[in-house]
Amino acid sequence: MPLERFDHYNVLTKDAAKSAKFYVDVLGLRVGDRPPFKFPGAWVYCGDQAVLHLVERDEVPEGTGKLDHVAFRCTGYGELKGKLDAAGVEYTERVVPKFNLTQLFLQSPDGLKLELTFTEETVAAG
Repeated sequence: MPLERFDHYNVLTKDAAKSAKFYVDVLGLRVGDRPPFKFPGAWVYCGDQAVLHLVERDEVPEGTGKLDHVAFRCTGYGELKGKLDAAGVEYTERVVPKFNLTQLFLQSPDGLKLELTFTEETVAAG
């Protein structure tokens, strides 16, 4: 059976509520339904898909192995940049030549690198 689609990524965190708040307040995702597991956590949705599973642990290992970052395709460049600035989130910006993409790279409260990619023609220059 071939792979069909990306489903979710899982992040171990010491504070699931704080992490979920970041994804909701800053990135505009939403917390949604989660099975009644016997351990604390949260599921964060992008539209109708639970793309992030947060699992709360007392001890969280450092690093992410070979995983470098998780990327989201986004709209609302100016609004999202404003939210990042208002929340004091540091980011770097990169324009992808030829493809007219603008990328913002930042870190989640758990230290995971995120890429936010915008395709709006008014954003990318170069």
